[in-house]
Amino acid sequence: MKKIVTLGLLTLTAAYSQAQQKTLMGFSSPAAEKQLQTEKQFDQSLSAKHIGETLKELSAYPHNLGSPGSKAVAEKILQKFKAYGFDAHMQTYKVLFPSPKTRVLEMTGPTKYTALLKEPALKEDATSGQQNQLPTYNAWSADGDVTGKLVFVNYGLPEDYETLASMGIDVKGKIVIAKYGKSWRGIKPKVAYEHGAIGCIIYSDPKDDGYFAGDVYPKGAYKNETGVQRGSVMDMVNLYWLP
Repeated sequence: MKKIVTLGLLTLTAAYSQAQQKTLMGFSSPAAEKQLQTEKQFDQSLSAKHIGETLKELSAYPHNLGSPGSKAVAEKILQKFKAYGFDAHMQTYKVLFPSPKTRVLEMTGPTKYTALLKEPALKEDATSGQQNQLPTYNAWSADGDVTGKLVFVNYGLPEDYETLASMGIDVKGKIVIAKYGKSWRGIKPKVAYEHGAIGCIIYSDPKDDGYFAGDVYPKGAYKNETGVQRGSVMDMVNLYWLP
């Protein structure tokens, strides 16, 4: 026990000594002093109020990739960097970014229902009624026009399909409905395709992200009944996550 205590004291003493000397790993003593002074000066220049105002300014209107709003935001940031003394400039890159031209989701029976596919404006949020908003969709979804029966597949994970198979339910040639959560969203259409499904609808279940979990937007942080998640379903990883 004495050896352990002694080792602990030596470790603490060394850490305290290093803190007193304000050394930095990989820096010489003069360079460390200069670096620490620079960091201190940087920290003192930070303002929570200013950061909040800047975020509000840059997010005041839609500015998704390639949009006029995106160019306006880039130009504002460029102006700010130059005002800070940076030698800044803009560089243009051409990248792939799929945007939908037509989006239709309909239930044909027993009664007909056509989904709005748009989040209605909220009086509490002035930005919710702005024009040129990014449509409600998931990038890299496949193009197509399919009609089929619906099958609920829980979270759309491999084990969910195993459960359905054990119950004699086959999704081949059908459109599956999966809940967001428990995995990267791109996993859901990928696994659906592997099981022969022709389409995959993903939604946020209120139990996971809605009134069941807490107050919904705009009162709280959870999704309201018309809230839609946007993102990508590109097959980038084969990892699951658990909350």
